[in-house]
Amino acid sequence: MLFNTTDIFYLTGFHFRPSERPIALIVNPNGANHLFVPLLELSHAQEYAQIEHVHSYPEYPGITHPMVYLAKLIKELNLAHTTMGLDAQGYSSAKGYRGPTISDLVTFNDIKSIKGWVETLRYIKSDKEVELIKESARWSNLAHSLLVRYSLPGKSEIEIEGQASFEATKIMFDTLGSAYKPYGNTPHAFYRGQIGPHSAFPHSQNQNARLEIGYNVVSQASCDVWGYKSELERTMFIQDISPTQETFFNHMHTAQKIAFNAIKPGIPMSDVEREVQRYYQENDLIPYTRHHTGHSMGLINHEAPFFDLGDHTILEPGMVMSVEPGLYVEGVGAFRHSDTVVVTDSGIEHITYYPRDLNSLIIGQ
Repeated sequence: MLFNTTDIFYLTGFHFRPSERPIALIVNPNGANHLFVPLLELSHAQEYAQIEHVHSYPEYPGITHPMVYLAKLIKELNLAHTTMGLDAQGYSSAKGYRGPTISDLVTFNDIKSIKGWVETLRYIKSDKEVELIKESARWSNLAHSLLVRYSLPGKSEIEIEGQASFEATKIMFDTLGSAYKPYGNTPHAFYRGQIGPHSAFPHSQNQNARLEIGYNVVSQASCDVWGYKSELERTMFIQDISPTQETFFNHMHTAQKIAFNAIKPGIPMSDVEREVQRYYQENDLIPYTRHHTGHSMGLINHEAPFFDLGDHTILEPGMVMSVEPGLYVEGVGAFRHSDTVVVTDSGIEHITYYPRDLNSLIIGQ
């Protein structure tokens, strides 16, 4: 039984907005599979979920709590005295949900934790999944190109991002037609506050900052295609670049190339990070680093596994990863490219393709 919303989408094709109302999936290897949803999602699930049976409850919290209805369903299916695999003891949500655990309500013969099992299944993408991620990258590239076009000195990040994202979205819908389903975000490109010295905060939020000549900026672009995502980030410069900025840009650019060259099937993720860390150490860059080199992606923008010294997952063909070593210099700003790649039999194939070289990233020179 699964409560994880992304895993439920992955297994059933049913994409929904998680809220305070619990949803659960029961996968029965000896019988039919069952989806448990609130009444407001019933017709939606019946139309889109690729599953044998859909069950509903009236509302949350309701006179009778949804978990009580779920326990009753389990007993009606004669699953109460089986060995049950659970990804969690119950539903979890930041939107006000509270409730008992399933073990408070049902006495199983035994319980096994299957937390992370489906995420592990998601590590290796099929050819069709990779094609959806490539399609995401095409439209992300368009949104990013428009972001660059409108990134003029004096303009605010909100107006730049809004114009670029709206135009890219309109072009995408006009091109792909009504059959296109984002199941997430349409094409969007943004700076997320990483403008000028403030960009030294790796996970900044929108500051409504204005671009100034000489600023370095870190751009981002993404797009969901049937729920699948890519990630494109670039360090760029507004019309002019200082020697200090150029030095750190070149170090970041080299570190990313080292990571690209290190990625090969059959080696642990940690080996890739070790090569990047070696470059940092040899060039006295450790004080400017704040995070690992990358992460998997697919239905979520950050998925396991990770290019991290503590992650020894073996790289395999079909894994889709971000490659984004970053340097952060207080008073100057951030230096980070992020590219999406897929692991192949011999190395990698680049999915994102916006130019990475310095000359292409000085805006308006």
